[in-house]
Amino acid sequence: MVLKLEGLSRKEMEIVSWLEFYDKYFFSSPEIDRFAKSKTQRYNFIKHLTKKKRIVKLNRDRYYLITTKAKSGSWAEHSFILADEACGGKDYFIGGWAAANYWHLTDQIPMRIDVYTTKRQGILRALNTRIVFHRTTKRRVNSFVVGKLANHPFLIEKQEDSKKWLKSTR
Repeated sequence: MVLKLEGLSRKEMEIVSWLEFYDKYFFSSPEIDRFAKSKTQRYNFIKHLTKKKRIVKLNRDRYYLITTKAKSGSWAEHSFILADEACGGKDYFIGGWAAANYWHLTDQIPMRIDVYTTKRQGILRALNTRIVFHRTTKRRVNSFVVGKLANHPFLIEKQEDSKKWLKSTR
């Protein structure tokens, strides 16, 4: 399958180049205000870059930049990092099969990432990753440990809780 990429305008290329130069692969919309004269123009830049598949929307105001190094138009980022950025780095933890696989409790490779959070629910499909958000309580969301991938912290279910979950599914 060959993905056809649409060309970028001069201003869009300027935005993408600036974000890449400063290693801002995860960014929020106010960070590109310097290129827009108004909120409408900023919205149009984001809309066009999303349509051209150069950025991916993670939540209401967080985006992920597909670098220009990605010749085919696709790029891979670890799904735990995507989940962390989609939740804003707080009030969540990664659980389910993804946590069991992280703790080497199973060899099964998870087909989705289960994220337990107090804020949102639903499904996010980004960069060939399916992230399923489950709503949970504030008390339960505090049972996590901090993991690290490529110098990026993320919150994951404790190993003991993951073992309990795994026993309950069998």
